[in-house]
Amino acid sequence: MATLLRGEVRAILQPAGTGQYKGAYCPQGVPFAEVRRGPFDGKTDIGVRPDADGALPRHMTFGDGRVVYEYDGRDKQGRAVYRYAPNLSPSHQSVMDGVAEVYAEHALNQAKEQGR
Repeated sequence: MATLLRGEVRAILQPAGTGQYKGAYCPQGVPFAEVRRGPFDGKTDIGVRPDADGALPRHMTFGDGRVVYEYDGRDKQGRAVYRYAPNLSPSHQSVMDGVAEVYAEHALNQAKEQGR
C-alpha cells in the first residue's frame, strides 16, 4: 500500500460503469462485458490530491493520456473510486481490436479441435 502525502486521498481503479461504457466501441465477436475492463482495474496504491476547493479531479490519466479513468464517488472505505472510461480513452479502440483478434483466434482453434 502506498504512503499518502499530506492532503491526499486513497483511490481505487475499477471497471467502467454504465455511464462510462454506454456507446463505447465493441468489435463484432467480442462480448460487450470486455468493454468495461480497463488495464489498471483493481489498482489501489494511488493517492489523489484534492483541488483547492476540496474537490477531487474528475479524470485520472495513464500512459501519456491514452487511458482515462473517471471519478465516480467514494466507496465504503472512503476511497475515491475512479472507473475506466473507454469513450474518453484514445487507446480503447486499438485495445479492443486486439481483444477481437484473440477471440477470433480462440474461435478458430475451437473449430479446428471440433473438426478432428
